[in-house]
Amino acid sequence: MKSDIRTLSLEEITTFFVEKGEKPFRAKQVYEWLWQKSARSFDEMTSLSKETRGLLDQHFVINAVVVDNFQVSSDRTIKDAFRLYDGNIVEGVLIPTSERMTACISSQVGCSLTCKFCATGRLSRLRNLDAAEIYDQVVLIKKQAEEKYNIPLSNIVYMGMGEPLLNYKEVMASVEKITSPTGLGMSPQRITVSTAGIAKMIKKLGDDGVKFNLALSLHAANDEKRNKLMPINEQNSLDALAEALNYFYDKTGTRVTFEYIVFKDFNDSISDAQELVDFWKRVPSKINIIEYNPIDGGEFQQTTEQRLKAFVAHLEKNKIIVNVRRSRGKDIDAACGQLANKNDPGMLQRKMKKI
Repeated sequence: MKSDIRTLSLEEITTFFVEKGEKPFRAKQVYEWLWQKSARSFDEMTSLSKETRGLLDQHFVINAVVVDNFQVSSDRTIKDAFRLYDGNIVEGVLIPTSERMTACISSQVGCSLTCKFCATGRLSRLRNLDAAEIYDQVVLIKKQAEEKYNIPLSNIVYMGMGEPLLNYKEVMASVEKITSPTGLGMSPQRITVSTAGIAKMIKKLGDDGVKFNLALSLHAANDEKRNKLMPINEQNSLDALAEALNYFYDKTGTRVTFEYIVFKDFNDSISDAQELVDFWKRVPSKINIIEYNPIDGGEFQQTTEQRLKAFVAHLEKNKIIVNVRRSRGKDIDAACGQLANKNDPGMLQRKMKKI
């Protein structure tokens, strides 16, 4: 079985060419085609001879991700169902606003964390995506932004399906390919990785000196409520996360963003807001308040506009800068927490088979 050439480093491709009696500089040409020009087949590599392209085709494949189908929301948000080489589907979203054009991308097929408010959490984690599969989502959404809206892609958020820090190596490799001058050359400051909160991996991000932004899905600032929402909190308490996030800040100088979904009569009271204020004081941070996007059969509801305003006002009274993120793409199940592969009828069958 031929391997995907994009799993090889430049050095490994160079070794391949030398062993085949080819000029070593061919490797750099191939590498540029793969990561700068995003070639999806060897035939696209027109600066190589037909013989060289044939040699590559004889030994390797490019397992390019394809758009299986897409839906366009009334607010212009686009949800993509990406088909992988093995038939699995992941979803990604293009979110256009007046200020930016954002790609929301996935890092795993399904998810293992079972957060109670998230449709993806109901799916089993079937496998991790590799760096090239994550990179391809960015390339395809970037192309969509340019073709459909004539606006370049400005931001990338790892907030789609899966927990990025449980696919650490490939997520980090994908960021390198997206930001490197030998790749897409995007600024790491335009990238945000969102985590449900894995303390030891947050510290590793600090040790690795990452340049991208980090967001924590917080949603409750006391352990009892957060345990109910997010079982991962039982092994990664708020105390442990505060310590890890301060470590991350000390190493990188980057303030984390807390994402806080407000649920009706669960975490939307003034006392809940005060707990959030108290936690904010422990960690250099910003706060995004997010509208809840209901999922089929979910136990939570969106809070009222009145309670939302009172919650935000309490934060602002405490000198906290708060951004309220309104939902995008709700009518096509593209909003935060709604990605559940409804376009892939085989996903549920594969999930049950795995169980």
